Amino acid sequence: MTLVQLEYLVAVDTHRHFATAAEHCFVTQPTLSMQLQKLEEELGVQLFDRSRVPVRPTEIGKEIILQARTIIAESKKIQEIVQGQKQELSGELKIGVIPTLAPYLIPLFITGFLQKHPNVHVVVQELLTNEIVEKLKHELLDVGLLVTPLEDKSIKELPLFYEAFVTYINPNHPLAKQKSIKPEQLDMDELWVLNEGHCFRSQVLNICNRGGSGAQNSNLDYKSGSLETLKRIVETQHGLTLLPELSVLEMPESKRELVHTFQEPQPLREVSLVVHRSFLKKKLIAALQQEIVAALPAEIRNREKEQVVSVR
Repeated sequence: MTLVQLEYLVAVDTHRHFATAAEHCFVTQPTLSMQLQKLEEELGVQLFDRSRVPVRPTEIGKEIILQARTIIAESKKIQEIVQGQKQELSGELKIGVIPTLAPYLIPLFITGFLQKHPNVHVVVQELLTNEIVEKLKHELLDVGLLVTPLEDKSIKELPLFYEAFVTYINPNHPLAKQKSIKPEQLDMDELWVLNEGHCFRSQVLNICNRGGSGAQNSNLDYKSGSLETLKRIVETQHGLTLLPELSVLEMPESKRELVHTFQEPQPLREVSLVVHRSFLKKKLIAALQQEIVAALPAEIRNREKEQVVSVR
């Protein structure tokens, strides 16, 4: 049994396809298949049910794969020890970030981070929360940027900051005359929300304290996965939407007139770095955490937890 065989084993479990796993391991499919067959012969068990598409691990295979992931993670810690002795950080850092954070948070810190750590190659993927968690578990990401708590025991959460929600209201709406809004004043029939699957949708509905399908118009039924699109609908059509605080920081003055804060205590969401419980690249992630916090506006950076909207 070798580490290479265990890496091939984990790759097949991750991708559930021998050819794709071989591609990600930079070997030919026959080479990967031969090594896994040798491993099965050595162990005397069948690790995958090859008759199914996509391929699935057997029951004993699941247990062995779980242990294989642990062994590989532990072996990588040797590299971490060596890396920790170096003055300059280097290597690849794969970050997953949710769509309601990506366009507003990434530009705040990424330039400064890359300038301070020129030998680090950063790969950013914009993904939904469940996709980030799944990729963390399969070691396809090093760290995620998303809203917590997740209540997942396999994930470690490192809170970064608390971001307020604001309302974005069409100038002809009755609430547009008010400087600040109470959550109970929101009418779901006038509220534009994101598609199912976005955690921000759940947060917005929780602020309203009720469910619903969002704003409806006899001539327009628009399903969107973009906050920027919702903003344009509010500006040109009717109703209102809720936005994260970071999304309005660089907004021109003419648009800021449509932004209304909530009355105290403001509803907030907890934004965190999330990693697998047995995560590696600790120094890289610590540097990322430091750079993000330093890049935040002081009002957000210094805010204490008051009222965090549940993501459920």
